[in-house]
Amino acid sequence: MKRLFASLIAFAMVLSLAACGGGGSSAGGGSASSGGAASGGAASSGAASSGAASSGAASTGGSSAGGSELAPRDGGTDLTFATGGETGTYYAFGNVIGNKVGDLTSTTCTAVSSGGSAANIQSLMDGDCQIAFCQSDVMAYAYNGERTFDAESAYQGFSTVAALYMEQVQIVTVNPDIKTVADLAGKKVSIGASGSGVYYNAIDILGAYDLTEEDIVPTYQDFAGSAEALQDGQIDAAFIVAGAPTTAVTSLAASKPINLVSLDDEHIDKLIASSPYYSKNVISKDTYGTDADCTTVAVGAVIIANDDVSEADVYNFLYGTFEDIPNLSHDKANELDLEFASSVTSVGYHPGAVAYFADKGITVPGK
Repeated sequence: MKRLFASLIAFAMVLSLAACGGGGSSAGGGSASSGGAASGGAASSGAASSGAASSGAASTGGSSAGGSELAPRDGGTDLTFATGGETGTYYAFGNVIGNKVGDLTSTTCTAVSSGGSAANIQSLMDGDCQIAFCQSDVMAYAYNGERTFDAESAYQGFSTVAALYMEQVQIVTVNPDIKTVADLAGKKVSIGASGSGVYYNAIDILGAYDLTEEDIVPTYQDFAGSAEALQDGQIDAAFIVAGAPTTAVTSLAASKPINLVSLDDEHIDKLIASSPYYSKNVISKDTYGTDADCTTVAVGAVIIANDDVSEADVYNFLYGTFEDIPNLSHDKANELDLEFASSVTSVGYHPGAVAYFADKGITVPGK
């Protein structure tokens, strides 16, 4: 009876204090409602133009780290994150993501430069890295033993982590006479390292216009080498496949006028019919200060990880990528979108990714 009486007195005191301090409670609630996911939303136009859901990260992405409902996992380890060349988007954005993962979670994620998608698959196979960027088409080639990956070099020991953004096929030229893909015939054209993702993108697009590697004078250069060769007049055009704006192209455009070669709808439809991993994409004229928008195609930029990477590390990688979007200091952060991130179907998702997306209310196919 005494215990009941004491409880009633305590309850009455709480009611009295609440009546006196109601203003303070309201202020706290207002502060919380002013933050959250809406304040950290990605620009919907960026996601829509890249084929991601137009709702953007505002509706499905993370909020600032302080307002997130999730918590990173304990027990993180050290990851080596293979990206791409130092003048490409993979490397620049990869460093931003790696730093954020290390800042917010128990996982250390060190981004390193690499030869790009195909080289990253090899690095995963060799154990030189644990997580990597890869073009959506190249990861499918590796998993299925196609093109540069034959049956003996196929690799199925990796899983999908997330699709991050679309990377455009950019055909860059400083030659004003090159206006269409057909105009590349007989010209000196960089088509990426032999066997690389860029190389096969170039071959696909040339093929849609009934051209082959033999119909051009090919060179096999990375982004920086291609930009330098264009700058020096050593080549007429270059295929660069990366999220626009790309550092190599931005630097070139700052020194001389450039043009991006557009693809017409007829040939885009022909290309997609034979290679459905491409999608139509438009690069705004404001991206590099060109005279007109460029209509082209794009493939997905996907994060993949070896199957033996821990669930905690992959969960933490996604936490660092999506839970503090407003403070990811790179243009591609504006395209991050959970709906797009969870849209990969060619290779199953890593258990850590399955767990993260489940906590976001999204079901993805596990491997």
